[in-house]
Amino acid sequence: MDVSEVLGRAATGSGPDVNQAMCPSRLILEHVTSRWGVLVLAALLDRSYRFSELRRRVGGVSEKMLAQTLQTLERDGFVDRDAKPVIPPRVDYSLTPLGREAAEQVWALARWTERQVDTVLTAREAYDGARS
Repeated sequence: MDVSEVLGRAATGSGPDVNQAMCPSRLILEHVTSRWGVLVLAALLDRSYRFSELRRRVGGVSEKMLAQTLQTLERDGFVDRDAKPVIPPRVDYSLTPLGREAAEQVWALARWTERQVDTVLTAREAYDGARS
């Protein structure tokens, strides 16, 4: 589906459909629900962060992955990058209004998964036991 098809569908009220193979919403969904995307968005719900602070806050992320994630989220309009012309350079990352909305949604899912760990581990044990 190209851009004109998406716009045509939107104009007719049928809009983007995540179940369609070429729907652009799939890529957006991938960006906000990736492991690092969720954790970066969630961290930025608290406040703005400098890169090094954010890296410490999001445990286990490499510099390269954090930089790529921030760039992707900035490109999609979820994150604002504020580079201040000072020495040493200072760059702060924060959520845009769209980013705050996305972060609240994915953070609710992340918290739900934390609450379900024991249930999922029990289900896995039962599944593995039945397969042995």
